[in-house]
Parts: sequence; structure tokens; C-alpha cells
Amino acid sequence: MIILDPKKLNWVDLLKEAIQFQGAALIKNVLSVELLDECRKKLYEVQQNILLEVGLERLQRAGELGVLRLMLKHSDFFFKLLEIPEVLAVVDATVSPSATLHLQNGFILPSFSEGNVPSVFQNKFHMDFPRVMNGYLASINTFFAIDDFTINNGGTLIALATHQCDTVPSKEYLEMTSKSIECPAGSMLVFDSTLWHAAGFNVSGKDRLAINQQFTRSFFKQQIDYVRALGSEVVQAQLPRTQQLLGWYTRVVTSLDEYYQPADKRLYRAGQG
Repeated sequence: MIILDPKKLNWVDLLKEAIQFQGAALIKNVLSVELLDECRKKLYEVQQNILLEVGLERLQRAGELGVLRLMLKHSDFFFKLLEIPEVLAVVDATVSPSATLHLQNGFILPSFSEGNVPSVFQNKFHMDFPRVMNGYLASINTFFAIDDFTINNGGTLIALATHQCDTVPSKEYLEMTSKSIECPAGSMLVFDSTLWHAAGFNVSGKDRLAINQQFTRSFFKQQIDYVRALGSEVVQAQLPRTQQLLGWYTRVVTSLDEYYQPADKRLYRAGQG
């Protein structure tokens, strides 16, 4: 897999080619040491807040391993990850400047002893956007390694060049061709959301932390309605570009009064795509 340096002028052009032909690329040195340290602290704080809000029983029933959803509701810190220049450059070059945030999930992947890792959706091969539309790139993932990714701690497994494929690869083929992503903390794995991938098995003896941000063309529904979930006041306090990503300009009208408004006051912008 191609590894790119965001300091090089042509990294975005090379990224687009890598996404087209291999489905993925790794961008190194995106998050600073200071940002990583703060991120680790905030992930654990959010985990506790979600546990209090949802309850252990409901979280266990979901069959997930350390997934943290709607982190923006619990900590303003995670808005910073929507303002990172490299992330915005990826979004602009792939799913357009009018794209919206489909999801922002944190991961605190727990460690298990060899042979005792539970089988859940995360560690089974899957696509994050299970819709193949004749090669149309509708969704992109920017996946941050908050800790170093290694084989031992369950670094993400990806099967290169399995994106945009109408035929579902066999489990045996995916297992034979997939590679574990090994990279230092602060790296950003970018991939076409139709690429087949899976979480690895963490047997390292400690948690592995990561954050996945998925962006889609603006006419696809978000996994979470961030505008409703966060509230208008919170969304409007963000940068204009962040408001766009959260879906502020792709809202659906709920009354004739909202419909018959001047263009600059409508809940959506013309030309979203």
C-alpha cells in the first residue's frame, strides 16, 4: 500500500490514484503528539459518559467491542478532527466539498488472550458503504491510528483492490490476501468505503485506540442526524465548513414556512452533490 507524506505538494493527486486503483492509502504524520495525548484522554472520558447514558446491558446487546458513537455530544474536542486540513483535502478530492459526515466513531479495542477474541461484526470482513454503483465514489473513510497499529494489537486488516466490486469476495480469499496495517500513531488510513476490511485481533495486553470518520456525498442519509442530535446552537457555533459536514445545509424542510424562504435562508443549499 502506498504511504504518502502530506508535506509533499502532490500527495493529494497520488492519493486519488491510490484510491482509484488500490482502494486505500496511508498518510503519515497527520496528528501531532499533543493532539494524540489529548485524544486518548477524551476517548476514555467519552466511553464513561456513554456507559452512563446507555447502560452496560444495552451496549453489550449491540455486540460491539469498544465502539464510541456520537462523541461530539460528549466532548467538543472531537470537532477538532473535522477541521484538520488533511482530512478536508481528502474529502474535497474524493466526495466533494459539499460532503457530509456519515459517522465519527471512536474505538477502544480491548485486548483478549489468544483464542478468546469474541467474534463480532467489527472483526469480520465487511464494507462500510455496502453499495456499489458502477464505480461511483460515494463514500470515503479517514481512519486515525491514535495508538501504534501492529499485528499484535489488532491493526486493521484490509484487502487491497477489493473496492467497487459487484462480486462479494469469498472469506478464504479475503483472509489470504488481506494485510494488517502497521503504522505509527498519528497516521491516517484513507480508503474507499466499499473496500473490504476488518478489525484485527487485539492480543497485546492493552487497549488499542482509533477513530474512524466516514464522509459521504451530501444526498446520502447520515448514520446519525448530527444537527438534531447536537442541536442548532451547538452546530451554529462551529466553523462554516464544519456546519456543512454536520449536515446543516442538507436539512429537510418540515413545513411550508420553511419551504417558502429566500435562498439564503433555506435549510439546504442548491447544488449539493
